[in-house]
Amino acid sequence: MGLLPLAEARRHVLERCPPLAPVSMPVGDALGCVTAAAVVCEEQVPPFDNSAMDGFALRSADVAGAGPASPVVLRVVGTLHAGAPPDLAVGEGEAVRIMTGAPLPAGADAVVMVESTTELDGGAAVEVREAVPAGRNVRPAGDDLRPGEVVIEAGVEITPARVGVLATLGRETVDVHARPRVGVLSTGDELVDGPGALGPGQIRDSNRPMLLALVHASGFVPVDLGRVPDDLGVIRAVLGSASSACDAVITSGGVSMGQADLVKVVLDEAGELCWMQIAIKPAKPFAFGALAPGGSGVRVPVFGLPGNPVSSVVSFELLARPALRRMAGFPADQLDRPRVVAVADAPLPRRRDGKVHFVRVVCRYGEDGAYHVRSAGGQGSHQLGALTGANALAVLPDGDGAGLGDAVEVILLQP
Repeated sequence: MGLLPLAEARRHVLERCPPLAPVSMPVGDALGCVTAAAVVCEEQVPPFDNSAMDGFALRSADVAGAGPASPVVLRVVGTLHAGAPPDLAVGEGEAVRIMTGAPLPAGADAVVMVESTTELDGGAAVEVREAVPAGRNVRPAGDDLRPGEVVIEAGVEITPARVGVLATLGRETVDVHARPRVGVLSTGDELVDGPGALGPGQIRDSNRPMLLALVHASGFVPVDLGRVPDDLGVIRAVLGSASSACDAVITSGGVSMGQADLVKVVLDEAGELCWMQIAIKPAKPFAFGALAPGGSGVRVPVFGLPGNPVSSVVSFELLARPALRRMAGFPADQLDRPRVVAVADAPLPRRRDGKVHFVRVVCRYGEDGAYHVRSAGGQGSHQLGALTGANALAVLPDGDGAGLGDAVEVILLQP
């Protein structure tokens, strides 16, 4: 079997991971979800003309000639606080003391800020030392949002600001694509959890906790499916159960070419297996399939990641995470981590092998206005320790790598 280009592998996976069905979700729970329908404004915001600051509401014509050397004195006929009914009116030569957010009284067309005034006669009058044109310091009704206006497009992420807009409109729920529930399973007889001495041939399971954390950090709902031995019946049962409780499943291990690589067998039984040898390093082996719980017709995608921990992370970033974001409703141009061009502060050598290499690097933004990268350390697919210091992946096409000062494409794993 020849090596499959990464773009072709991604296309196969993404086509089989459509967005989840829309759900109506409480606004307070929808942060990070993607809108399934546009939100249309049904009322004007603000609902009434109101003051943009503390000061005095007045008629602009009454203070047209006001200035520091020629102040105008107006009679104060009352005070309006935010939340108070606008039951006062301003006539010729009059003003109303007003607080930020309070409704503009009838007859007034401007607000002079308190810093340009001096109260006289115990507050019965006010000296105005500034001419203010009509509309000054007034927030008109509908200045922010108007009825019929699309205030949140379909296919955008609910941010804190959008939560605020929804609250402003009085919305209690919003239609979004649900966060995918993602089961994470580790396979392998050699795996153990927790402290204590390791037996012969045993290693501690790092992939499952790491992948659960990646799922959570990516905004999805992690479901811990535990670890299972290399037993076909056990793997078949766990995956079958998981397909009924999850929207997607991620496994690590069991997808290479060995006799104990049984995840492929289970997916093949379901008739959905696509086993790939992708032209990348690390993370060359990858299995993708789908399970149909109870013959429901719903296809639950299964991402079979390689067992080496660094390969597992790279495979997640390049294939599983973009597919899960598509399931969560994100548009095509928002499926991947940001990519930038950086300067190599040290050589990033590689050998020619027909693959694209993804090198763990430390990326920083320099005072020169450019990104800079250097190797994070050991690049073996088993060297998880070096990965902890990396915040990016340098993309090295087939060739001899990058020399000192060369431009390098970089995937930013962290801001």
